[in-house]
Amino acid sequence: MNSLIKLEITRALRNRKFLFFSVIYPSLLFVIIAGTQDGADKIPGSGLSVPAFMMVSMASFGALTAVLMGNSERIAKERESGWVRQLRLTSLPGRGYVLAKTASAAVVSLPSIVVVFVVAAAAKDVRFEAWQWLALTGAIWAGSLCFAALGVAIGYLASGDAVRPITMIVYFGLSILGGLWMPSTTFPQWLQDAASWLPTHAYAALGQAIELGDAPHAKDITLLVVYFVLFAGGAAWLYRKDTLKA
Repeated sequence: MNSLIKLEITRALRNRKFLFFSVIYPSLLFVIIAGTQDGADKIPGSGLSVPAFMMVSMASFGALTAVLMGNSERIAKERESGWVRQLRLTSLPGRGYVLAKTASAAVVSLPSIVVVFVVAAAAKDVRFEAWQWLALTGAIWAGSLCFAALGVAIGYLASGDAVRPITMIVYFGLSILGGLWMPSTTFPQWLQDAASWLPTHAYAALGQAIELGDAPHAKDITLLVVYFVLFAGGAAWLYRKDTLKA
C-alpha cells in the first residue's frame, strides 16, 4: 500500500497541467478578483476585508480543485483502462486504493493553500497572527477531505467519457453557489438560505471564522462531517458495486 501511495503522489506531482490548475490558478484568480481592493474595503456582513475574505475563498477553491478534479477523472479513467481491476488481483485492500488517491490529492492541495496565502500576504498585505496562519492552513487542508471523498464517489459513479462534464458541473456549481468566487451576501435571500447548507459554504466559513479570531462555528463543522460521511459512504458503496461487476 505504501508503494501505491508513493506512486500516486509522484504521478500527481508530475502532472504539470493539473498542478497549474490546482496550485497556480487559484492564486491568479485571487489577484484578479481582489484587484485594486485593499484592507479598507469590507465584504458586507462578514467583518472581513476583501483581500482577507477572498484569500480564504481562493485557498479553499484551490484545495477543492486538487482533491475533486484529481480524484474523479483519474479514478474513472483507471477503471476504464483496467488498472483498478489489476490492483484487485493483488493483496491491496480496497481502502488502500482510496487512501492512496486521497493522499496524493492532499499532497497537491497543501501547496495550493500555501501559495494563495503567500500571494495574499505579498500582493495585498494580508496580515494575521502566527496561530491564525497555522489554524487556517490546518482547517482548510482538513476540510478538503470532504471533497476528496466526493471525488472518489464521482470517479466510481461516472464513466471515462462522462466524468469530466459531471465533475465540472459539480465543481463550478459548488464553488459559485458556495460563495467561493463571490460573497454569498450578494445573492438573493432565497439563494443565500440555500447556499448556507452547501459544503463549500461551510468550508469557506471555517477559515473566515479563524480570520476573525473566533473558533469555527459548530454548524459548519457538523455540516462538513455529515457531508463527508455521506460522500465517503457513497464512495464505499459504489466501490463495492464496481467490484461485483468486475
